[in-house]
Amino acid sequence: MSAAVQIKSLVRSFGAVGAVDGVDLQVQPNEVFGIVGPDAAGKSTLMRLAVGVLAPDSGSVAVDGFDVHRQRNQARSRLGYMSQAFSLYRDLTVLENIWFFATLRGVSKRDRVARSERLLEATGLAPFTKRQAGMLSGGMKQKLGLICTLVHEPAVLFLDEPTNGVDPVSRREFWDILGELRERVTIVISTPALDEAERCDRVALMEHGKMLAIDSPQGLRQRVTQPVWELTVDAPFDAASYLESQLSEATVQLFGDRLHVVTEAPAESLGSLLEQGGHPASMRQIEPSLEDAYVQLVGAP
Repeated sequence: MSAAVQIKSLVRSFGAVGAVDGVDLQVQPNEVFGIVGPDAAGKSTLMRLAVGVLAPDSGSVAVDGFDVHRQRNQARSRLGYMSQAFSLYRDLTVLENIWFFATLRGVSKRDRVARSERLLEATGLAPFTKRQAGMLSGGMKQKLGLICTLVHEPAVLFLDEPTNGVDPVSRREFWDILGELRERVTIVISTPALDEAERCDRVALMEHGKMLAIDSPQGLRQRVTQPVWELTVDAPFDAASYLESQLSEATVQLFGDRLHVVTEAPAESLGSLLEQGGHPASMRQIEPSLEDAYVQLVGAP
């Protein structure tokens, strides 16, 4: 099976800053592939290179078998790209925005009508076709942006942090829509949110322009080979600082009012250490989370 996206030895710098440094990856057809990393990891630059908005210093990108730079028109017809700053026309209605982008993509009037109706129903925006885009909520704007990206029926959909700044309910609804799309479209999505990464088939962890690991969420969790302890303690911030000062080899991460500690130290030693520091805690060993794997491979998000 040919890869839906094929990236080989991709490099792009801005002056002395290496934004993307020798990235190689393949995305398979109908896969939901997540690119995860902190700010300035190179995620957005990689996405812009992948869709041909930026030219690489070296390396290549092919989408659905077409090089995005040497075969620009063929590749462009097969991809959809929703950037962080996707521009809707605030003074146009929902339907007018969709038809405008459909016209730009060369969609015939007959197909434009049928596809608009289908996508509006799928996203729940059908009752709002006459509302101006500027009057939509953040979540509704993201759904409209997705429709405008999908109206020409791309084979591969690139989404750059599409739920950034969106409320939790709208985020869940957006991912539900992506779940319904995955049977027809290959999806490449960048996100700093590890709960969203859990929904992907495979995840690439990115840092300083490099891919540190590419695997399924379960495969990444299995890379945490040390025991993970969940601690319930009265002062989690203070306890975390104390453990970091006492266990230099341990990874300590705050999870709400609890701590995750990844360490080879035996349970008895860990408990005694906490008692000595004035931080008695109840503790239990748990399965590693994706965040535990992320922290070990990349560092705290």
